[in-house]
Amino acid sequence: MLRLALFLFLAIGLPCEAQMIVKKPTSVAKSSEAAQVSLDSLKIAHRAFHPKAYAAERPFVLKNDSAKKPKNIIFMIGDGMGISQITAGMYTNFNYLHLERSSHVGLIKTHSADDLVTDSAASATSFASGVKTYNGAIGVDLDTAAVPNLVEMAEAKGMKTGLVATSTIVHATPACYYSHRKSRALYEEIATDLPKSGVDIFIGGGRQYFDMRSDGRNVIAELEAEGYEIRNNIFRTDQLTDQEKVGIFTHWNHPGRYLGGRDYLMPASKYAVQHLEDAEKGFFLMIEGSQIDWGGHANDSDYIITEMIEFDLAIGEIMDFVEANGETLLVITADHETGGYAINPGSSLTPGASKNDTIAAAFTTDHHTAVMVPVFAIGPGAHEFSGVYDNTEIFYKMKALLELRKED
Repeated sequence: MLRLALFLFLAIGLPCEAQMIVKKPTSVAKSSEAAQVSLDSLKIAHRAFHPKAYAAERPFVLKNDSAKKPKNIIFMIGDGMGISQITAGMYTNFNYLHLERSSHVGLIKTHSADDLVTDSAASATSFASGVKTYNGAIGVDLDTAAVPNLVEMAEAKGMKTGLVATSTIVHATPACYYSHRKSRALYEEIATDLPKSGVDIFIGGGRQYFDMRSDGRNVIAELEAEGYEIRNNIFRTDQLTDQEKVGIFTHWNHPGRYLGGRDYLMPASKYAVQHLEDAEKGFFLMIEGSQIDWGGHANDSDYIITEMIEFDLAIGEIMDFVEANGETLLVITADHETGGYAINPGSSLTPGASKNDTIAAAFTTDHHTAVMVPVFAIGPGAHEFSGVYDNTEIFYKMKALLELRKED
């Protein structure tokens, strides 16, 4: 009788998730199958992977609220940059990266609201706005409602802002800092949000989405009407403009790869800082090394490593500024890892190798993975970024450190 009661309790009295837990698999294959069934059940039930898919406005408590706060924040994102990408770049670069100058290191969980494996749009929305959303979302929540971002809040406070990317400026990561669209694929629609964004400087590709559009609209003219000086392709970092707002297009579509001669990330990062550093109320600057991710999608180790090294050159330039300035926080992380990139037996340490013949690389996928990614920080407030936490916390930490408010 007791056994019957226990059976009925397990079969009927527990929620369906708990029923799955008590089924003991008889083999590894069955265990994997059961895990997949459980995961699929969660998706069918529309349960988010994060208990708070919507990050409601809430007080955020800093680890040390009495510590010096930064006047400026520079946020550098290595798209697709996992531990292996960093390691491969380091071993082929004289066993050193500027990342090693960071004073604090942490790890973040990258999943989106509807998938354990995030995409860049959902991840960038988490960074920029502090919400978990669906893959493909640009600055909107699960109901496609616009959510305020750090650039908008910083602009409202009177700070200056900037965006630099080695992708198009309408690509997922930079777009989440000025646009609110239901899909990352809406490049022309995203472009129309830039003129009114208030961003003081932007550098990236994608000019075709501004003045070679299917609807004939001239968004370049709209940018100029808002006070932007628009430049193309080549720029001189020693010739700062008198204009408060500047936009530099580095390619009509997607910029090429570093291996193919594109090398603007370091000088562009320096130029953006020079344009913003005199801001009376401080500045927020986002810099993306976009194509580490593209190398992962291509399963091309040379592509990954060279993009990683270029990104680190930009990091070194920014770290020099941070150390000299004393009022700037630098935070470096990735939106996700790409490729399931591995450094296998047969690799060797040959610092400064001219070609990627030192890394025996392998890949598990040509897509993203769900592994945690590292966070590096240096400057006032850097201690806040150590530990293990969700990617949405990046937003809340920066918002608290800059004393931003959504209602500003």
